[in-house]
Amino acid sequence: MRLTQELACLENSLKGRSKPISWLQVQIPVNAKQAAAVEQLLLDGGALSVTLIDSEDQPIFEPGPGETPIWDLVTVVGLFPGDSPRETLKQDLNTKLASLHLAPCTLLLLQDQDWERAWLDDFKPMCFAERLWVCPTGMRPAESNQGVIMELDPGLAFGTGTHPTTALCLEWLAQNDLSNKTLIDYGCGSGILGIAAFLLGAQKVYGVDNDPQALQASGDNCEKNSLDRDRFPLYLPGDFANALSSAQVHQVDIVLANILAGPLVSLAEYLAAMVLPEGKILLSGILREQAEEVMAAYGNWFTVDDPVFQGDWTRLSGTRNSSH
Repeated sequence: MRLTQELACLENSLKGRSKPISWLQVQIPVNAKQAAAVEQLLLDGGALSVTLIDSEDQPIFEPGPGETPIWDLVTVVGLFPGDSPRETLKQDLNTKLASLHLAPCTLLLLQDQDWERAWLDDFKPMCFAERLWVCPTGMRPAESNQGVIMELDPGLAFGTGTHPTTALCLEWLAQNDLSNKTLIDYGCGSGILGIAAFLLGAQKVYGVDNDPQALQASGDNCEKNSLDRDRFPLYLPGDFANALSSAQVHQVDIVLANILAGPLVSLAEYLAAMVLPEGKILLSGILREQAEEVMAAYGNWFTVDDPVFQGDWTRLSGTRNSSH
């Protein structure tokens, strides 16, 4: 996925060239300590982009403040202009790799294609709670009784419904009555959860994310589903805090946050304050072993339901106590 995104960016930057676009790709397996040196080697050699990919599906769940985690075994992928002198480039790279005691590399020619749509090979229509469908743009489920259909292009933002944390939240939304409800989607990503809420009857959703690209993706997906953008205002966290303090945003019926356990714990009081009495909280991005800590953090304000698990991941929900 990361490589697809890199290629889409490259294709945009190279538009206007008279001849077809192509790249030479090199993939170099290294350990974590070697990754930075190999990345710099490729950039010095003229790479247009360098991407680091997990070589062994090793999860990195939650980095500490200021940490930039990396996998133990990494594949460093470099892309060079397709018209580069192939043998000269290969010889130069292999000489430098040998100085780092690394094996020789090979170069693969990648021809032009529609990189922005390449992710559709893995993203197919998905159904949640038998009534909500999430579909790539232009696709429709084969079932005759289709229910509610959302069209989604995630772009550079996280959220397609394929990950358990998102799937757990979509199931909850599809199982509950959202008619005329107001929501806050804290960490909205691609907008998938907020848009699902609209299509299931919600009146208004406030989207918050610290990534401007996520806000762009949320807005684009809102328009793809013919929804009124005024009903889905989007904020960076600081702007949203200002909107809350100035009473531009009021308490809502449901706050949902599919982020990570650490931020969820630290934001517990802040998120709880956004929920109306008897309103709901929906939380995900939580590992099984983190569930009790998160439940305890929200127990001061909510009656928390039993956790729901999918694989290693947890969904928590609860009802705001009227006495707080």
